[in-house]
Amino acid sequence: MDRQEARKRAHELVSKMTVEEKASQLRYDAPAIDRLGIPAYNWWNEALHGVARAGTATMFPQAIGMAAAFDEELMKEIGEIIATEGRAKYNEQSKHDDRDIYKGLTFWAPNVNIFRDPRWGRGHETYGEDPYLTSRLAVPFVEGIQGDGEYMKAAACAKHFAVHSGPEGDRHFFDAKASKKDLEETYLPAFEALVKEAGVEAVMGAYNRTNGEPCCANKPLMVDTLRGKWGFEGHFVSDCWAVRDFHENHKVTSSPEESVKLALEMGCDLNCGCTYQKIMNAYREGIISEDLLTTSCERLFTARFLLGMFDKTEYDEIPYTVVECKEHLAVASRAAKESVVLLKNDGLLPLNKDNIKTIGVVGPNANSRIALIGNYHGTSSKYITVLEGIQNKVGDDVRVLYSEGCDIFKDNISNLADPNLPDRLSEVKTVAEYSDVLVVVVGLDENLEGEEGDAGNQFASGDKINLNLPLPQRQLLYTALECGKPTIVIDMAGSAIDLSVAQDKANAVLQGWYPGARGGADIADILFGEVSPSGKLPVTFYKSADDLPDFRDYSMKNRTYKYFTGTPLYPFGYGLTYGDCYVKPENHFTVEGIEDDEAKGAVLIVTVVNDGKFDTDEVVQAYIKDLDSEFATTNPTLCGFKRVHVPAGSEVEVQINIDKKAFTSVNEEGQRKIFGKNFRIFAGTQQPGARSEELTGHKCASFDLTL
Repeated sequence: MDRQEARKRAHELVSKMTVEEKASQLRYDAPAIDRLGIPAYNWWNEALHGVARAGTATMFPQAIGMAAAFDEELMKEIGEIIATEGRAKYNEQSKHDDRDIYKGLTFWAPNVNIFRDPRWGRGHETYGEDPYLTSRLAVPFVEGIQGDGEYMKAAACAKHFAVHSGPEGDRHFFDAKASKKDLEETYLPAFEALVKEAGVEAVMGAYNRTNGEPCCANKPLMVDTLRGKWGFEGHFVSDCWAVRDFHENHKVTSSPEESVKLALEMGCDLNCGCTYQKIMNAYREGIISEDLLTTSCERLFTARFLLGMFDKTEYDEIPYTVVECKEHLAVASRAAKESVVLLKNDGLLPLNKDNIKTIGVVGPNANSRIALIGNYHGTSSKYITVLEGIQNKVGDDVRVLYSEGCDIFKDNISNLADPNLPDRLSEVKTVAEYSDVLVVVVGLDENLEGEEGDAGNQFASGDKINLNLPLPQRQLLYTALECGKPTIVIDMAGSAIDLSVAQDKANAVLQGWYPGARGGADIADILFGEVSPSGKLPVTFYKSADDLPDFRDYSMKNRTYKYFTGTPLYPFGYGLTYGDCYVKPENHFTVEGIEDDEAKGAVLIVTVVNDGKFDTDEVVQAYIKDLDSEFATTNPTLCGFKRVHVPAGSEVEVQINIDKKAFTSVNEEGQRKIFGKNFRIFAGTQQPGARSEELTGHKCASFDLTL
């Protein structure tokens, strides 16, 4: 069904409703209207990395881990699986007349905010710090969810529109101030791509204000840009209880009724929260007209018709047995393997169990289920931690010793510490003494980095104060590294952590993220060489938060790899493999007429060589730098990438299409166009720059181009 037909049917149905009935349908928990044959519907459902909060589902790596895979095809597969399992659940729940929260087909995902500061607790819900990478991964994810059938398979939602990335503790009253340049260059591109390319059905506003106006009633963002400039035709939903913030925290209105008026006038169709329960008060007081209710109601019912909720659809027969089926679990396993980033390896990895009698596994995340799952997650029928993955991998052939070592987080003000779990550093020393190889698993979990109200760290809001591991884990790490045994450090966290000590003293360092319910098995496969690691960092790992501007400063100056002027610990786009891959300096570059309005851009053809002894996947990356324009970003910018498989001792030719938008820059007025004539294109397996070259031993190939 196309949108025009769905809109027509919505108009006809809504025309039969009373004012009270229209008002009731703008709540996220819309009640039934029996006389019109409309069942109750709860719009609130989540699917950040699998169907969430609704029982059993296939659980993929947290979003930041999926981003580290740099794999567009994988993202579409994951979106398709989420929609399939969501439909299967919806079919069964509807059959049993269960229309409660988390039971619908409107998924409030993906989160395409830019992870501009590693202290933000919700950054692991995003696809990282780069708007290009974010858009290239989010578009196929949304396309996979929404499908290309006669009806929409499920509805995706781009959130949180638009300038939103902490601080979590301030979000209900904070005003994020962003320049026109930063809006166009950084904060808006992923949303624009989802609207124009993927046809995303919904957009969710943020809690905070942007440049003085609340994001759920922001004329420049919602009216002028989203519906005006971009032509968005779907529905807009508030973040949960964000409209209440208008009068209680932002103080831009003085009553719930005034907040209702402001939100509806700016085009907020659906209220997650309680403020729209005051719609009829506002109507009776003459504050709002029925036309406002009609417009939003028609948009919402257009979505329901697009989803086929009042028809027989091709999805009605999807059986419940597809949920967590072996095919879906195989994709989750592939995603976890592709997400792991090898940060250091002096040759210790991969491990050969034939040469090992005893492995020591220590650390609070080694046997932690919660460290597997991130936040906004479903329930798995089986969990495999890193400890269990190693035990399963070696079987009875190798002895595995284990010590939790310490609590994941403990200090004088924390309520997370277990008083019955003192530090067990002497046990760590004992395990190390008896082991041939030591695996130290540290990091965070959803209780330490996450959403305001759900976490218990120093801010009691989900953000981090700095980039350090919690104190007991630092003590554990120092103790383990001082034991002198070959040591592998695995960091399971959703954001940049200062791993300087591990980088200096460990033999190998891996970033495992939150790899999904069975991710411990996939990490074990990498440790023992069943598959080569191939993930790349979607965020910069800084040496210290002291290298960054104030957390509350939304200017992009000296933030992310595009603008950072210091030396990172690990650069954006960095990640080693068990192979030895690089891009040959001799390559082909074809320009298709960049300045022509109809042109698509340029084509880069490169040859990737693997001089190593292991077959591996590799991510070839292209970056561009405008050599002329004063408006160009500080550093070269990602403009293309492709995941390829490169057998040991072979070469593979790779074609990367570079969109002509990559040649544009943005001036201070927010105008995007091609300003320069001379450009430099870089191609490699990492970001260009001295630190990347130091860590990988390879330089990017580069080519100069004059338009």
